[in-house]
Parts: sequence; structure tokens; C-alpha cells
Amino acid sequence: MCGIIGYVGKGAAVELLVEGLEVLEYRGYDSAGVALDVGGELEVHRAVGPVAELSRLVGDQTEASGGLGHTRWATHGGVSVDNAHPLTACDGRLAVVLNGIVENFTELRDALLAAGHRFSSETDAEVVSHLIEQTYEGDLAAAVAEVSPLLRGHFAFAACHEEESGRLVATRRSCPLVLGRSGDGTYLASMSAAFATRVAELMHLEDDEVAEVDADGIRVRGQGGGLVDRRPLPPTSAEVSDRAGHSSFMAKEIAEQPAAIRATLRGRLDSHGLPSEPDLAEALWETDQIVLVACGTAYHAALYGGYLLEDWAQIPCRVEIASEWRYRAKRLPPRTSVILVSQSGETADTLQAQAHAVDLGAKTLAVCNVADSQLVRQADATILTRAGFEVGVAATKTFTAQVVSLAALALQLAAHRRTVDPETLAMHGRELRRLPLLVERFLESDHPAFEIADRVFEQPFFLYLGRGFGLPIALEGALKLKEISYIPTDAYAAGEMKHGPIALLSQDTPVICVAPDSPTHEKLVSNVLEVKARGASVVAVASTGNEDMGDHADEVIYVPRTTPELGPLLCVPALQLLALRIAERRGRNVDRPRNLAKTVTVE
Repeated sequence: MCGIIGYVGKGAAVELLVEGLEVLEYRGYDSAGVALDVGGELEVHRAVGPVAELSRLVGDQTEASGGLGHTRWATHGGVSVDNAHPLTACDGRLAVVLNGIVENFTELRDALLAAGHRFSSETDAEVVSHLIEQTYEGDLAAAVAEVSPLLRGHFAFAACHEEESGRLVATRRSCPLVLGRSGDGTYLASMSAAFATRVAELMHLEDDEVAEVDADGIRVRGQGGGLVDRRPLPPTSAEVSDRAGHSSFMAKEIAEQPAAIRATLRGRLDSHGLPSEPDLAEALWETDQIVLVACGTAYHAALYGGYLLEDWAQIPCRVEIASEWRYRAKRLPPRTSVILVSQSGETADTLQAQAHAVDLGAKTLAVCNVADSQLVRQADATILTRAGFEVGVAATKTFTAQVVSLAALALQLAAHRRTVDPETLAMHGRELRRLPLLVERFLESDHPAFEIADRVFEQPFFLYLGRGFGLPIALEGALKLKEISYIPTDAYAAGEMKHGPIALLSQDTPVICVAPDSPTHEKLVSNVLEVKARGASVVAVASTGNEDMGDHADEVIYVPRTTPELGPLLCVPALQLLALRIAERRGRNVDRPRNLAKTVTVE
């Protein structure tokens, strides 16, 4: 969602703040702003659009010794300079940046208006600046500690005040905030990547703690006001985010999928394809049921993983949308484990689902791409996907890494439970190990994905179909097209298509079929014929050598052949490239699709 960065010290503050905002920009790119400490006075600069626009606005300001920065994804209030952060209060002497949601802002705002405060934005976050102003009596940390309990919701915010030059104060509840220390100053941010290359050590702020940050260091106080003694951690590596010659970050990250899969599987399968990480599934060994919980693309990965866990490990699985499950689930049977899948480990609904699972007495396992995320820190066990930093808002390489992580887990549980004979288990493992090579082979092949996209990009509606393991891939393929091209798109189980969605088909409607080798291939061919009878145009993604599908579809994108359980995963790059090209032909910004954010920290 929104990104927060703060710095105080001897360095070039504006340069460091802008650099941090550029790293965080994928979290929100509607607007950006900074509050600069210039000789004890605040200078606030805000701009609609990318961080580059803010950088031009600030110019070559070199006098600042610190400040706060923010990049926004609009929730309350439209995209405007007035709604951009940092937000000030009536006297303009303090500034606040906030990530998250203040749920009771309406009642707080009404009370502040009655007390004579004047609001200049439509945001929920502005109530925080006015509450601090109303409470402030010369100690910013004391004011923040007093205001925070008045807020309902999940948030992280940081504040600075002219009377306390060279000092930042921050707190959080459910949204992450990380503190960092270097030789030339002190940082705070929504995620460590914003300053990881600059610091020697970092520290995570926990819920409702208050951090006081100045050039000399960090002091953290708990809810009772006492100092917290917490050991600092070494910084996690931060990858350089450049397109490396590709047209977009999305294109680059599609091409990085073989490397992401290799890294994710490293150490988890031996040379014979057998599981080789004995403690990976320890938290799940005694389970009788697994609930997989996720949102968006991660939900589709969880669906695929649930199919594999049931097929190979023969454990009953339910796959749930986090925002629904946490409100609906009232109890869990004994010996139930909950797997939470998230790219960032910050997704608000998934974090709340994790807390709910713990309340229900379940063991939790996180499948996540960020080692120091809140989801990982709170889980009983973790599988890191190791996909590397992903800048594109529409997930690509993190999706495939999530699926192969769950596949490795399914093999390990199958070995432990002896639900698959050793020879078959090794065969599945060997095919899993071959995936990076097969994805590379497809990406380097002379496939027609772009040519097909060039022929269909102007169509007003697309339908995606799949069966079995192909259904989660059809859902994910449709989501990619919707996200980055803004074309209305539906995805359905192919056998269900005749129970409603077939009414949407008209002459030349593109129907994308996920059609690798599978036990239900003949059934899918029948569904293709049903589509063709209505005049629609069929694009199939099929296994190399499958002439049968070529006889019936209008266009075929062939992918390398593997087992039926893994074949649909090889269709993913083809669907990603199809969506990428269609969006590019429509003139869309594929890395920053409208209304979307990479890390969703609101419910």
C-alpha cells in the first residue's frame, strides 16, 4: 500500500529520502511527498504522480538534515495534492505520514471539527496530525503514545515537529515499520529494502511500541512507557531494481522465473528428486486437515498447492480467501494446520487471518517472499519462496515460486506419510527439478503469444477456461489480463461454462483454454467444441505434440511436456506474455496498473 521513509543524520537527506521513496514506489504511486527539516523549520513538498515528479518539485534542496517521505495509494479521498502526505495540522508545525487505515476517523474528525480544527484533506490520516497537535505539550513521543490508543484500525505512522528538530517519532499497529542505523544517521521505513544498502543494522517495531529516532540512534518504548531492549539484526539484501534491458519490470520478472524457481527449490530436493529438507513440514506432520488462506494471485497459488497436497500427500485441504475466512471460521477441528500464502508478508487480510488461526488453536505455516516480514515472524514455520524483489504490481515470478514451494511441501509430506511409492515420488521430484529448464525452453522458443495478442488486443471481453490443475492457472491468467489491460475478463471451470458464462460468448470472443496433457483432456476438447459452436475464437495453451487440440482450436501456444500435475504451471509464462502484450498494445503502464498496489495493507 503506501510507503513511509524517514531519515535524520549527517547525510544528504533529500537524496536519501527520494532514493527510499523510489524503492517504495511500487507500494503506491498516486502521489508522493516529503516533509523536510531545514534549520528547524518544516518544508512540505507534495506532488501528484510518480516520485520523479516530487523530485523535480523539491529540486536541489541541500540544507535539510532529515525528514519524512511518503508515496500514496489512495484509499480515503481522491488523488490530489491536498490528499497527498505528509499531512500537517492547523499551525503547520508538525507533519505526519501514515500507511494503513484509521477506521474510526469519522468520529474523531467530528470531535476535532467541533473543537475548532480545520481540515485540508479528505483523508482518514489527517485526524492523526490534528490529534497530535491537540495533545502536544513539548514531547512528541508522549503525544504519539497518547494518540495511538485513540485510533482503531491497522496503521503505521511517523511524525516530526519543528520544536524537536532532528527527531522523528513513529508507532505501528498491524502494519510493518522497520528502523535502521548507519554511520551517518538513522532511518525508518515501511520495509527494510528502502534503506537496506545504507545501514549496518535494523530493528522491527512491534505493535503499539513508540520509536524515537534521531541522528544518534533509536529508543523504543513499550505500551507501559518502559524502554525496550531489542537486539538489532543485520540488514537483508536489497536488489537493484532496474529493467535490465527489458521493456518493463513485468517483462523482466517473467524472464526471471526460471531463476526464481531454481532458487526456491534449492536444497529442498536432492539429485534424485526426493525431499531433502527434513524440518520443512515439521509443523504439519501431525495434521489431519490443511486450510490454505491467501488473497489475489497468492490465492490462485494456494488453490494449485491445495490440489497437489491432496493428490500427493492425501491430506484434505480447503482453500480460502483471507478476507472471507477470518470472519466466517468460528472453529477448526483438532489437528488442523493453516498455510498462509503472501508475496509481501504484509497483506492485511492475510495477517488478520493468521491471528485468527492462532486464536482458533491452529499451527501456522507462512509461504512468503520476504524473510523479515510480519507474516514470517509470527508463523510457526516458514517456506521462503526466494523469488527476489518483484517491482511489477502484477505478480509473475512470485506466483510460480509460491506454487513450486507448495509442490515441494506436498512431496515432503507425501514422503513422510508414505502416500506415494518411492519411485513415483522421485519421478514427481525430478519433474519439479526440470521446471526451470522447461520454462527457459519455452521463453526462448519461437512461440506465437505476441502474434496472437496483436490479433486480439482490441476485443472487449475474454473468457478463460481450465479443468483440474488447469483451473487455478486459468483464474490467474484472467487476473493478469484484467489487472494490466483493464479488459473485462472472466475465468471458469470449463465444465461449468455451459451453466451460465456461455451466454457471454459472441462472434470472435477470445476464449483462452489452459489445455496441457491431463486426464480430463477429452472433456476439455468437448468444451472447446461447445465454445466454437457459438462462434467464439479459441486460443489453447497445450503440451507440445498434442495435435488433437491443434485440430480444434483457432490458435495454439505449445509449451513443453511434463506430468499432468505440473503441466498447467508451464502454461503460466504463455498467459503472462499474452496479457503483457495485449496491455502494451492498449498503451497501458503494465508495471503500475491503475487502482492497484503491490502490498495491500488495508482490509
